[in-house]
Amino acid sequence: MMGVSIVESIGNALARLGETLTGALMTSVDFVYSWLLVYVLIIVGLGLTFYFGAPQLRNAGELWRSIRGSRGRSGGGITSFQAFAVGVGTRVGIGNIGGVALALIVGGPGAIFWMWVVAILGMATSMAESVLAQLYKVRHPDGSFRGGPAYYISKGLRARPLAVIFALITMVASGMAVPMVQINTVAGTLAVNHGVDRWVTTGVFFLALAPVILGGMRSVARASEFLAPVMALIYVALTLVIVVMNPVAAWNALVLIVASAFGFGQVAGGVAGGVFVALINGARRGLFSNEAGLGTTPHAAGTATVSHPGTQGFVQAFGVGVDTLIVCTATALMILVSGVYEPDLDPSRAASLTAEGVTASLGSWMALPMSIIIAVFAYTSAYGAYSYGQVALDLFRPARWVSLTYRTVVLIVASLGAVTSLVVVWALSDLLLGLGALVNLVAVAILARQVRATLRDYLDQRRSGLEPVFDPARAANAGLRSTVWNREDTLQR
Repeated sequence: MMGVSIVESIGNALARLGETLTGALMTSVDFVYSWLLVYVLIIVGLGLTFYFGAPQLRNAGELWRSIRGSRGRSGGGITSFQAFAVGVGTRVGIGNIGGVALALIVGGPGAIFWMWVVAILGMATSMAESVLAQLYKVRHPDGSFRGGPAYYISKGLRARPLAVIFALITMVASGMAVPMVQINTVAGTLAVNHGVDRWVTTGVFFLALAPVILGGMRSVARASEFLAPVMALIYVALTLVIVVMNPVAAWNALVLIVASAFGFGQVAGGVAGGVFVALINGARRGLFSNEAGLGTTPHAAGTATVSHPGTQGFVQAFGVGVDTLIVCTATALMILVSGVYEPDLDPSRAASLTAEGVTASLGSWMALPMSIIIAVFAYTSAYGAYSYGQVALDLFRPARWVSLTYRTVVLIVASLGAVTSLVVVWALSDLLLGLGALVNLVAVAILARQVRATLRDYLDQRRSGLEPVFDPARAANAGLRSTVWNREDTLQR
């Protein structure tokens, strides 16, 4: 009996220790994301906007021109448009759609206005980290390129140990944990709403992800080029149908969003704190929806074969606009127009509020199509997040069998995410990604001078009527410590 009591006591003590550690982890995540990171992201975005001369506003036409010309030939590598599509595929996911609903519930309609503001600032940050990913990219043995924060930290800041830490964080948190959580969320939705067994979801995602993940970066690029933009267009078209069916309500919703942002409409947290609550929650949800500054999307930007680093800067800034100014706005208007939103909703409703808005407007028959759309978004986010981990792994120039092993492990753990409880895994990956983002933002701020010189060179050539081409000699005179751009065979003229 005494032995049993001792075992029970040890078990209870371990359980309490686990709860304590989990609580501490959750508190740390909340501090990093709610206070530290959100303010750093805003400050950096604002500072870069002024330092670069607000190119996302002054050269807004270049955003559209860059995406229109991004389907050019890549010489066997990954095209600029494919890199853009990978970024869109990971940005526009479950967190994106649920995040808008959460911003409405916690921050009120005014939070959407502040999402717009931080998206505009985030365009400058995304532009900076994408240019740096291009400046310091390296050629992979398969002929394509690899780039991202670990690469410009290593080669731009010349801080190899810090780059290694960032790469390891990305391999685990982005490359493995994010796919697991995306699939876990879909499995829960399908199980509750449609009675689909979680093991069935595991099998379906395993079969769907296998050819893309095991095929490596080129397979991810090819899959994203079609699927990510098409699904985003289908989703936006669906929400716009609801908005167009209710033009008066849609206009009133827009007025409500702007008025609430300044405390004149529906506010959360009382009148006194309403504007602050709307601002902070809109900023949080906007920043973590479009991923500007988090150091994730540059992994896609650095893989593109382009004639000038500025090209991917504008292309990825356009991606931020697509995510927040188009997709998030369409989601918010649809929710407000459908009538499912009301003040003081429980935040737990955020995950289902978007689907509720669609079915309330178009009928219950839309429940299954919405679940399929959400599942596809999770699918594109899962393999897109894996690709970031793969780019980080390639910093170490691993043997082929090491890369294949990593892909296999990602495939297995991502699929098993459907049947696993991931509260601690999700919180730990959030904390790691948040800390990595702070490192990335410091690197971007230090290297901002090189970004400004690169953007000036790009825009000067545009103003002269030229198709911008990066000149290594001119870059050296400007003090740019670029990598493959110093080799003639990497210039895609």
